[in-house]
This record gives sequence, structure tokens and C-alpha cells, in this order.
Amino acid sequence: MLLLTYDSEFNQLSKVLEIGDAINLAGDAISQSPVHLAACGKEAFCLLQFLQSGGNADQQDSSGEAPLHKAARSGSLECISLLVASGASIDLYNTDGQTAEDIAWSCGFSECATYLAVTRSSQCLKSYGCPGSTRKFFCSAPLEDRLLGKKRSHTGAEDVTGKRARPNELIS
Repeated sequence: MLLLTYDSEFNQLSKVLEIGDAINLAGDAISQSPVHLAACGKEAFCLLQFLQSGGNADQQDSSGEAPLHKAARSGSLECISLLVASGASIDLYNTDGQTAEDIAWSCGFSECATYLAVTRSSQCLKSYGCPGSTRKFFCSAPLEDRLLGKKRSHTGAEDVTGKRARPNELIS
């Protein structure tokens, strides 16, 4: 019985994949593509098939969420890692100004959030700076703060670039 169900689902998936470029067309009122739906539904097998068929890993829906946001919201580490391996941008913001990492933290999926934080940090290290100028300051935070989702706060001993002032430069 399980084989029949799997075979039937695979045949339906094959029909969807035959449509080619239409895989990136939004099929619902909030502009979600099949890639969004697979990521949200924790369907890693379908997600892989959609991505291999030309699905856009960075397509944003009407709320600005990419498939990576959806996978983070559902807590699917498998879908998150698949999207990252497929080249999905981890620095995309939704209309609320949240990245997928922010969503994972807020939904309590610390394993997903930590994976995204480590991935972002390693991308920053590879490029000797962050992809976007707004992320440079965040990358200068200590690794343990980044892994815990903490943002660095300004103190009197730091300027706006996040660099510590020398003791003789502090204003008393």
C-alpha cells in the first residue's frame, strides 16, 4: 500500500515537473510557488525535485518570504540545508525585516537558527566581510553571540563601526 501511495505521488510530481519554467509561477493568492510550498511542508524530496527542475530558491512571496523563510518557520533543517546547498541567499529579508535565521529563533527552532548562523558566519569569513553592508557589524560580534542569536550592543567603548576605542581615546 505504501508503495502505491509513493508511486502515485511520484507520478503527480513528475507531471508538475514537466511544466518547466512554470514551476516558478505563483499558484496561490499570496504568490507562493511550489518551491515555497515544499519548503513549508517539510517535503525535502519534492523540494529537491523542484530545485533541480529550475525552481527559484530565492523567489519571494507577497510577504517577502523566500522558501528559506518557510523552511525556517516550519523547523525543517533538511529543507534549510538543501536550500543553502542550492545557493539560496540567507540574507534575504521579508516585509517584517526578518531573515530566515530570525524566524527560526523566534519560532524556537534553535538547531535551524544555529545552522543558519554558522552558515552565514562561514560565508562572511570566506568573503572577508559580509555580503551586505548592514551585516558587517553583526559579523564582528563574537561567535558565541552569533550562535545564540544575540546582537551586539553599543557601549561607550565602541564606535558605530563596532571597533573598540583605545583607552586613551575614551571621553571621560
